[in-house]
Amino acid sequence: MSPGTLGSAYAACRRVNARYGRTFFLATTLLRREQRPAVHALYAFARWADEIVDAAGVNDRAGELDEVERLLDEEPSNPVLLALADTMRRYDIDRSLFTDFLASMRMDLDVTEYANLDALGLYMHGSAEVIGLQMLPVLGTVVPREQAAPYAARLGTAFQLTNFLRDVGEDLDRGRVYLPQDVLTAHGVDRDLLQWVRRHRRANDRVQRALDDLVAHSYAIYQSAEPGIDMLSVTSRPCIRTAYTLYRDILGLIGCEVLWRRVAVPNSRRLAVAVPGAGRALLARAPFARTATR
Repeated sequence: MSPGTLGSAYAACRRVNARYGRTFFLATTLLRREQRPAVHALYAFARWADEIVDAAGVNDRAGELDEVERLLDEEPSNPVLLALADTMRRYDIDRSLFTDFLASMRMDLDVTEYANLDALGLYMHGSAEVIGLQMLPVLGTVVPREQAAPYAARLGTAFQLTNFLRDVGEDLDRGRVYLPQDVLTAHGVDRDLLQWVRRHRRANDRVQRALDDLVAHSYAIYQSAEPGIDMLSVTSRPCIRTAYTLYRDILGLIGCEVLWRRVAVPNSRRLAVAVPGAGRALLARAPFARTATR
């Protein structure tokens, strides 16, 4: 494999991350240059599987997911797999994390709702927790990796719960409701009411109370995950701290309007968080730069 071929593969993954993961991509720029390609590869692989599940024009979604899993054990045949294979080898990322991820992607083909947070948690192990665990070797830790792993998994869950709340309207159009049914039922909310709010673009007190409950639950997960940031390598903390802050900020925007429009953290706020993060990242990298020039 030529360096040029591998470089092109990583560049393709970077373009995927830049196009689809704006907040995450912004945070990734705060990592050391040599760390970023691996993060782009992990993101691009997850995005590829997600597109198989949700994109129009895919005739055999289950078959394509099976093919992706088979290709993980073959000689890499496309840029994403080429970059991913190099990342897995370079950072010794456990192959089972990708098996678990694809298992959750298969759940999306048949499961359209979740009875409670425990049931949703089974899905999020593969769709969110393992993403945090895949990232951990790339980010590095100042404690044994197994000590930091539960916090990394928890942060992955917090990010995904935020996405579920932000994207509830889009998911409803795909026939899925990720918000736990017991929480919705406790507030007198069902799928029909969610669809009514989306269709009429009108707020509803019952829906708002259900969303508020889940926002509070998500805030608690962020809080429980936060100690893990200081377990990361010094140069990785600004990136994850920035992602943590910006994703958590989305929770403050969650209201009934998420059912008919996509909310986003304003660019002014993104810059207000990212610019100090960049300063911290430069300071953290300074010892590495001095070591490299000796």
